[in-house]
Amino acid sequence: MLDLRFARAVPRSATVVALAVAKAAAPEDDAESDETGDLDVLGTPPAGVDADELAAFLREVEHKGKAGSVQTWVRPLQPVTRLLLAGVGTGDEAGWRSAGAALARKAKGEERLAVLLPPDCGEAEVRGLAEGLWLASYRFSLTSDDDDGPKLRWVTLVTGAEASVADALETARTAARMTMLARDLTNTPSDRKTPEWMARQLVREARDLTGVTVTVRDPAQLAAEGFGGVLAVGGGSASGPRFVEISWRPRGAKRHVVLVGKGITFDTGGVCIKTRDGMKLMRKDMGGGAAVAAATFGAAARRLPVRITALVPLAENMVSGAAMRPGDVIRHYGGITTEVRNTDAEGRLILADALQYAVRRLRPDVLVDLATLTGAQSVALGKRTAALFSDNEALAEELTAAGADAGERMWRLPLHDDYTEALDGDDTDLVNSTEIGGGAMMAALFLRAFTGDYRDRWAHLDMSAPAWSDKTDGDLSKGATGWGVRTLLRWLETQAAS
Repeated sequence: MLDLRFARAVPRSATVVALAVAKAAAPEDDAESDETGDLDVLGTPPAGVDADELAAFLREVEHKGKAGSVQTWVRPLQPVTRLLLAGVGTGDEAGWRSAGAALARKAKGEERLAVLLPPDCGEAEVRGLAEGLWLASYRFSLTSDDDDGPKLRWVTLVTGAEASVADALETARTAARMTMLARDLTNTPSDRKTPEWMARQLVREARDLTGVTVTVRDPAQLAAEGFGGVLAVGGGSASGPRFVEISWRPRGAKRHVVLVGKGITFDTGGVCIKTRDGMKLMRKDMGGGAAVAAATFGAAARRLPVRITALVPLAENMVSGAAMRPGDVIRHYGGITTEVRNTDAEGRLILADALQYAVRRLRPDVLVDLATLTGAQSVALGKRTAALFSDNEALAEELTAAGADAGERMWRLPLHDDYTEALDGDDTDLVNSTEIGGGAMMAALFLRAFTGDYRDRWAHLDMSAPAWSDKTDGDLSKGATGWGVRTLLRWLETQAAS
């Protein structure tokens, strides 16, 4: 990670300095004004930079202060050889996050960068800027030659308000570090990322966190306890399934939150096999499991006073003589039976076991699951917006607000009760796939059947498309996004406060 730290003055070694530019409030009779003159330079320019010259430069380049835009003022033979003018839009947290991401990319060829913060800079600005800097500097590479990687190593945040915003920097550090952990896990190729490997990584990550315990169930234990969904999905692979339970139990916690994350380490589709194009990115199919684990570790690192249990069922959905088949019947944890109509609708089968375990054994106050579950989610909402399902209005609003603050969009979709009869089996409780359309909702309705009396305490996030970015953009690097970690951490803050 970048080394971000505070200072009261620009270090002498810093030849590249960034200054924020915001769109000033437009007059009431000109609310849509986007002229160059409607700009505020936030903070005092560094020594040797004349304010009039700076204003003239801004007019010349027609800088509009758009969030994430950066203009470079090259100043040869000056102590500060390059001044980066970073747009923060209206100056909200999202604008500062965009500015941080843009600065990390613009200055990637430098070793050091100083960012001049305005005198009235608050926690939201620091948190957004720091998250943007850290997340945009993320890089995952398995190449033999990594000379093209970013050189930027040190960023100094120059402010006189260090004491009042120090906590915001540490909060951002934890969120970024845990998002990077989820990205690393999701980006890791599936030839090494077996269920056993994934479980080992989660155990290792928990070792340095006081108060966190991790339990891993192997196939024999899963069979003894009746986790039929996990065993069926993982039965076709030479790498057996696992079930990881992560627990953070701080003293005095009044709320118990259970987070469930889908952990399919690779998905061929099973006997109902995917196409090559549909299969090539299936390393990401454990993104939900990575997110809930990383968020739990982040909450523990911050010592949030809320009890959290994260459940990560792990399996590899492969094709072999031992693989589940259409027509097979699964008896899930707790006894509910499902006829397999489509072996490529496997994620809901392992989540069903985890949800039943949660409601029967853990009895949480709130239950939230994250899963790269359906292609229908991206058809409905595109590649940057997750689908949210819940019968609990307050919970849906809390998660939506947390996602908005974190820069991770979601949109609530319906759960129509009259569609549930399509999930009824002929001689089983349920079927795992239907032909009536509405794939994201039907998957959510299937999961809801396993929440029992906790239906009104449950929310489901289908984040299939947002878990992966096809290009580098803003605070996203091409590849795994770690979607959900920051949303969950923001939401867990509210749970700790309630």
